[in-house]
Amino acid sequence: MRAAHQLRITTSATMMFGHIETIEERFEHFVLIREVQSEKPADARGFLAFIPWTFQDDGTILKRVKGVENAISSDEYIRMIAMSRIMLPNILNIQASWLTVGKEAAQICLRSGANDFGSIMIEENVVSAAGAPHRFTAEGMQQAIRDAGFEPQLRDQQYGDREMPVGLEQQIIEY
Repeated sequence: MRAAHQLRITTSATMMFGHIETIEERFEHFVLIREVQSEKPADARGFLAFIPWTFQDDGTILKRVKGVENAISSDEYIRMIAMSRIMLPNILNIQASWLTVGKEAAQICLRSGANDFGSIMIEENVVSAAGAPHRFTAEGMQQAIRDAGFEPQLRDQQYGDREMPVGLEQQIIEY
């Protein structure tokens, strides 16, 4: 992470949790990310977003061999989003992972510290291979954001606003 910042690379920071880590290790993760972000050059953007996502256990070696399962509740995930906002004041965007927690939890996250509902995923192989069951159409995602009391805004990878392409609302978000 530190080397990437010296090169002025912009990216997101993540935390996969809900497997074998301790609460203390989660906080250590927050502190390390906050420290790395604070060390970036003043004119660099650094981490554009932080995305906590829950361990998806289906078909993993941890589950098969060690019996480790994801026991993270929606309430615990929502608290993680709130802690992300508190612990990472130097990262502007906190993203709710609808992919791993579903629509309802992600909607509540928008009122709990997240300012990003996530993005359209054309192809995602890591968490979907581990059993993430959630799917959205672009129209469904926009409606979920409206139903949570917010106005959806299409963005690019650098968090710049984009115009909605014609017909996008009918496309299925796949990964």
